[in-house]
Amino acid sequence: MSDVEVKRTESLTRQEAARRLAALAEAMENGGGHVELALGVSKLKIHIPDEIRCEMEVEVDGDEVELEVELKWSTAPEPEHKPARGRAKKAAPAST
Repeated sequence: MSDVEVKRTESLTRQEAARRLAALAEAMENGGGHVELALGVSKLKIHIPDEIRCEMEVEVDGDEVELEVELKWSTAPEPEHKPARGRAKKAAPAST
């Protein structure tokens, strides 16, 4: 169960949906991580970190098609220094 969930469903034209997605993309790219989402008459402000997980899913069920784009990130503080990815290589012994 989520701590908070805000959901809004509405019918849009393809062009309206494209404008909303483009506005979200613009805010994510140039807004310093701060995004404002319009939800009807309300607005929701969120911070999106530099690193996120993205999942895209297409589901066809009879005559209905669903395209889902899900962005996820943690709100936990990042560690001060991240451990190096992969394994460190051992230095070759010096020849005498």
